[in-house]
Amino acid sequence: MDNKKVVTFGEVMMRLSPPGHSKFSQASSLELAYGGGEANVAISLAYLGLHAAHVTRFPDNLIGRSATQFLRRHWLDTSMVIYGDQVIGKYFLEKGAVHRPSQVIYERDGSAFSKIEPGMVNWELFLKEADWFHWTGITPAISEGAAACCLEAIEVANRLGITVSADIHSRSSLWNYGKSQHEVMPDLIGGCDIVIGSEKDICDIFHVDPEGNENGFTEASRQLMKKCPRVKKVIDKNREMLSASHNRIQGKMWNGKDYFETPQLDVTHIVDRVGTGDAYAAGLIYGLLNFDDDLQTLKFATAACALKHTVEGDANMVSLENIQCLMHGDTAGRIIR
Repeated sequence: MDNKKVVTFGEVMMRLSPPGHSKFSQASSLELAYGGGEANVAISLAYLGLHAAHVTRFPDNLIGRSATQFLRRHWLDTSMVIYGDQVIGKYFLEKGAVHRPSQVIYERDGSAFSKIEPGMVNWELFLKEADWFHWTGITPAISEGAAACCLEAIEVANRLGITVSADIHSRSSLWNYGKSQHEVMPDLIGGCDIVIGSEKDICDIFHVDPEGNENGFTEASRQLMKKCPRVKKVIDKNREMLSASHNRIQGKMWNGKDYFETPQLDVTHIVDRVGTGDAYAAGLIYGLLNFDDDLQTLKFATAACALKHTVEGDANMVSLENIQCLMHGDTAGRIIR
């Protein structure tokens, strides 16, 4: 097992879905799993052999313990889970197919995680031996307390010399506690070394305008790095959607000096698109911890992302060997005997 330790922070929700690709109106039962962006990243990294730990707050009841068991069953270190209150966040997923899109309904108001407050997490202890800390733009959108806890973690990680990454994509519908992402996110991103985000994400958060530049992503990344000098790399992916079942994926990066992009990977029969961005983030973290070449890292992350489309559930439960095979061009999916 790789001795690198990655710590992630964010809400884990109960996921409820009709079986297969059924619509809610057809279902007489719902399949239950647990997932959340940052925990999905941690699970993916655990399957790649890293020591991955997730920090979250679960309700102090049987549901909270069940969710903890789910994380532990997928190789996560759950010693950093804290408990309180009685409600877990939920989301209901109706999986699309071909030309019918997937649909998600959230129920996360009043969840145990949304009531997290500064001081509840002992970041000095939890990050003491970590090599990497990862968060996403969803966490500070959930509540003022979650945003403050995330800032606490970033400040401790910076002080301890731990690499900090963030997937800064957020959802405007989540910012309901009186502050906008433009007010909150810049301070958090200022403590990051690696940023995963699109041109639109950067423009929405920092109110920059890369229009008129041939490569808007590169120009937005340059402007982000001017505002946040600690940031060393800005990474995103292109997704070409031919249908809900057929996408093409391409990774891209600006490292402050050079622009890289990968060849497209064709994903022709999507099983479950949820968590594919998290699989991409996990692939980037693994690559940046283990490879010296930025393009190799991008290819690894893009292959990880593509493979997640074939895995049911939120997290990418594929092996290092699976990703390496696809990364090096083996798209046949032969039976391994």
